[in-house]
Amino acid sequence: MTETKRHIISALVYNKPGVLARIATLFAARGYNIDSLAVGETENPDISRMTIIVRGDEKILEQVEKQLNKLIDVIKVYEFSKVDHIERDLILVKVNATNKTRAEIIEIAEIFRAKIVDVSHQNLVLEITGDEDKLVAFINLLKPYGIKELVRTGVIAIARG
Repeated sequence: MTETKRHIISALVYNKPGVLARIATLFAARGYNIDSLAVGETENPDISRMTIIVRGDEKILEQVEKQLNKLIDVIKVYEFSKVDHIERDLILVKVNATNKTRAEIIEIAEIFRAKIVDVSHQNLVLEITGDEDKLVAFINLLKPYGIKELVRTGVIAIARG
């Protein structure tokens, strides 16, 4: 049985209308699910970087890379699990915070180096960045307090060195 793993694919693309739609269609047409997608300009405003998380075996990864490289607007494709890299995701989470629980939630935020970005009588909004394991642990600790809303940016990655 082949192993299904999480792959971080980074595609440098021309910053033009329709590029994202063509890449999303490519994945959908082949039945590949995108777990996460982050897109933004690079240091060159004419070029964007798409960071795509997809799960599958090496055969699926190979097919995804080949298909991406066939698209005219794709400049270069990288797969980060093969190189030493840094990856981050950003979460904003709104959690119930009463007078009794507020101090506990603030303590959890400090331990995880999360920032408090909004305070109200009933809620705290926290911002945290990190890798998947850190974010999952943080969310699991907040769940008992009552998460009202959670928003994620999607993973971004860069090679070390």
